[in-house]
Amino acid sequence: MKRIAILGAAESGIGTAILAQKQGWDVFVSDMGTIKDKYKQMLIDRQIPWEEGHHTESHILNADTIVKSPGIPDTAPIVQKLIQQGTPILSELEFAKPYSHGKTICITGSNGKTTTTSLIYYIMQRWGADVGLAGNIGRSFALQVAEGDHDWYVLEISSFQLDNMFQFRADVAVLMNITPDHLDRYEFEMQNYTDSKMRIIQNQTPEDAFVYWQQDEHIEQELKKRAEGYAPKPTPSSQPACPGHPHLMPFTDSDFERLGLTFSQMGQHNKRNALAAFVATKHVGVDETLIRQCLAEFPGVEHRLERVDEKGGVLFINDSKATNVDACYVALQAMTRPTILIVGGKDKGNDYSVLFDIVREHCAGLVYLGADNQKLHQAFDHLGLPIADTHSMRECVEACVHMAKPGDCVLLSPCCASFDLFKNMEDRGEQFKSLVHAYNI
Repeated sequence: MKRIAILGAAESGIGTAILAQKQGWDVFVSDMGTIKDKYKQMLIDRQIPWEEGHHTESHILNADTIVKSPGIPDTAPIVQKLIQQGTPILSELEFAKPYSHGKTICITGSNGKTTTTSLIYYIMQRWGADVGLAGNIGRSFALQVAEGDHDWYVLEISSFQLDNMFQFRADVAVLMNITPDHLDRYEFEMQNYTDSKMRIIQNQTPEDAFVYWQQDEHIEQELKKRAEGYAPKPTPSSQPACPGHPHLMPFTDSDFERLGLTFSQMGQHNKRNALAAFVATKHVGVDETLIRQCLAEFPGVEHRLERVDEKGGVLFINDSKATNVDACYVALQAMTRPTILIVGGKDKGNDYSVLFDIVREHCAGLVYLGADNQKLHQAFDHLGLPIADTHSMRECVEACVHMAKPGDCVLLSPCCASFDLFKNMEDRGEQFKSLVHAYNI
């Protein structure tokens, strides 16, 4: 019997464990942290061995295959030992795909993934397809494959997941953009991060489609390099990316007006998200009239330019999912009022200088929210805007209320990861919304 060890016991890890057991693997699950009660119960119900708070090396290093959570870096000691002995390390999606009959629409990019993924899923559902939502969003792909496979899957895929995907092939690949993000995981080398994103086309054939924003500064250059034989350097736990030769389906910003599209969400970047969804779903056969109707009626995504409340003439917007500089930039582009911008969190090697001009243009003040705001002070204080330094969401909302004037907007678009003060970006957004709703102005 083949043995699999799964590192990380959250949504993707538990789903992998259940699928692996169903397929006859000897399964062991290990998490350095604390496993949530609902996931523990799922393992207990199926008599799958597990541990939390540590990794027992003797139970892991003897595995034939490892599936690790995307959040576990290659620098983790147990991963280093697995790399040294040559044990294959896969992502959940790579492990689960051979057991599924479903076709895949796979979305990646530095920004716009979640909105585009959710929109494509919304369109596919309205079309009546048997479709699952998975990857970096929704329920575990592996668990859905185990419990009732779908004809279609719409998968949001991060660069971390792509790093450990080797034989996986997308029927439709969508790449929204490539801008600096997660550089702390890629030796602070933009090319390394770019190579991970471009893995979305690996193994694709001319029968498969590659939908991408043609005006991105990297994508067409990377396609040309690969056509000329460029071989990307894999990450330590990765393997070389297989070539991809898909049918190219680029789109440009002008296509939105040319096609006469309307979209329910604000901002130029959301027009690109709508275009990507339009091209991808039309390619797989969805009726264009239905696609247009879905674009106009799409309800939006929580924590992405989400209108929270308007109090005392001040509009509050939750954009907690903006965890990098480019996401904050496009959010500010969408603002039509003087804006109090909330920034801060766990910095990922950000270059804030690209925000200076748009902050000057759109912002009436800045509120820093983080455990350590020193880098934010160094970056933004010289702009001469009103500044507040806060270390909790309650302090932050209070500072925003005092700084904002009627007619202003308060925008939570932090540029950074949330893990210094919050469980995750959802927790950050929920705290913001709860405090805004409760505040009397």
